[in-house]
Amino acid sequence: MIRIAIVGCGEHSRSSHAAPLARYAAQHPGAIELTAACDLDVTRASDFCQTFGFQRVYTDMNQMLTSEKPDACVCIMPIDHIVEKGIELLERRLPCVIEKPLGSSLADIEKLACVARDTQTPHMVSVNRRFMPYLNRVRSWLREVGPPRYVRATQVRHARDEDDFIWSTAIHVLDAMRYMVGEIKSFATQVIQSNSAAKWYLISLQFEDGGNGCIEILPTSGMVEESYEFFGEGFRARITAGSGTQRTLEFWHDKERVDADSADENEPEDLRNGSYQEVEEFVSALRTGRQPYPPIEEILPSARICFAIADSIRNSSQLRKNGAPSK
Repeated sequence: MIRIAIVGCGEHSRSSHAAPLARYAAQHPGAIELTAACDLDVTRASDFCQTFGFQRVYTDMNQMLTSEKPDACVCIMPIDHIVEKGIELLERRLPCVIEKPLGSSLADIEKLACVARDTQTPHMVSVNRRFMPYLNRVRSWLREVGPPRYVRATQVRHARDEDDFIWSTAIHVLDAMRYMVGEIKSFATQVIQSNSAAKWYLISLQFEDGGNGCIEILPTSGMVEESYEFFGEGFRARITAGSGTQRTLEFWHDKERVDADSADENEPEDLRNGSYQEVEEFVSALRTGRQPYPPIEEILPSARICFAIADSIRNSSQLRKNGAPSK
């Protein structure tokens, strides 16, 4: 039995980590034990234990790890604590799950990656899009019909006007594109903004295999949805996915719609958005003694690109503010 502890009992941790862990424990009796839950707010940690079946409550991570000696830890921290707590777990050689976006600066993320390389501690980054069933069905199709010539992804959100959106949240979509199509050779960003409106982003991509694409980041568009489209010689695939209730898939080949699917709204969210499949991967890796997928090294290029986009936007804004022409 693999003994798993969790650190951080906020809302995201509830829906994307605790719920699928509890589902896995119920469906695989004797495979895992939900050993302890830790949060600075003892009431939240206690609620985790009552709701999801974690056995003991802690408010201090080090005390929990010392007392319980779990086999693995799922660490769901606010962005400004991801690196600090991630390094502690890696240096303890404790297999762990670490949240995206891996840190609040690229320098901190590179430091975290360096510790992961030095310690060789088994770990995985929680990027659930890589485990979404519909995206993976299309990924399998693309292997059969050939690489896409053009891809498009759109991330729509409501009232998300925070300055860090491009690297804290949009990283999900960019990383999904890398996962689906391959490494990104070059990119260019156009910012759409008028008066005091929040920034929207159009990101043009060129992939190393020669394909092209675009990501539209529209964080204040009045709804929540993500869509992914893949175009190639004689085929097109479209998925609505990501955060939000929409879950549809359509695939056309030689003028015929050869497959279509839509998720039942009664199906639990963690089964639709890849969170449960992410738990399956982590537990499977722990049981077989292999490195879980994906490690920090695999997600690092996505973080680098997102921070580069943020830097380019910041530099262009500063040039305009100083009256110099932007390039």
